[in-house]
Amino acid sequence: MRTLLCAAVLALAAATPARAGNLLDLAVVDRDSGQTLPTYASGGKLYVAGTPGHRYSVRLTNRSGGRVLAVLSVDGVNAVSGQTANPNQTGYVLDAWQSTEIAGWRKSLDEIAQFNFTALSNSYAARTGRPANVGVIGVAVFAERAPEWREREAIADAAPPPSSVPAPAQSEAAGAMDAARPAARAQESLAKSASPTRRAESLGTGHGAREFAHVDQTDFERATRTPAETLAIRYDSYANLVAQGIIERPIARRDPQPFPGAFVPDPPAR
Repeated sequence: MRTLLCAAVLALAAATPARAGNLLDLAVVDRDSGQTLPTYASGGKLYVAGTPGHRYSVRLTNRSGGRVLAVLSVDGVNAVSGQTANPNQTGYVLDAWQSTEIAGWRKSLDEIAQFNFTALSNSYAARTGRPANVGVIGVAVFAERAPEWREREAIADAAPPPSSVPAPAQSEAAGAMDAARPAARAQESLAKSASPTRRAESLGTGHGAREFAHVDQTDFERATRTPAETLAIRYDSYANLVAQGIIERPIARRDPQPFPGAFVPDPPAR
């Protein structure tokens, strides 16, 4: 099967997982703030809070000593082919211990359309008539079938973990991008204005500006017909997650001052 090879390697120290699997770690990165979005657990599911208008990327980190295939679904749409997502479809191949970021919908081997947080009605899935699964990022992970001429012991030892952290690659394959600064204050301000009973329109993933992000094609034979594991992170705005009770509502605290003025003014007239 022809799949896409992720050539960009990120510094492993920066690849903090939001959802850790046996073969792959999954995280969501706000590209405009540089923040790896923290996760919130509720009902056995994980959530991240996105900032409307911000670009984001999906960070994938291979935890194994062999190649893996990651079939990436955003809002129920395959991020490479644009098909309604199915684990049997095409995806990205990561080398042993590799970490990379997928920053957009794959348009060609050289170009993507950026992921960005937008209103559900403006999401790519909704605009193509598939709004039912907007608000979730998932990845189906497959191990590679071992060549018959290699012993399993040799495969396990073929790619030991790196002894030192590699420098970030200059390539932007699969959407790997540099980080910037956190955006926690913006999310907190959204939460303060959120009503506990009323929700704004949910977030979805838009089809953003074009960007260079080269990948190559490679052959990959899956070891199993079904995924070795499936990981998922749901997302919405900070305000909506507060309104749903997934994030605890911030408490506004008064801060009275003992000496707010200089002299005693006259009281207002009755």
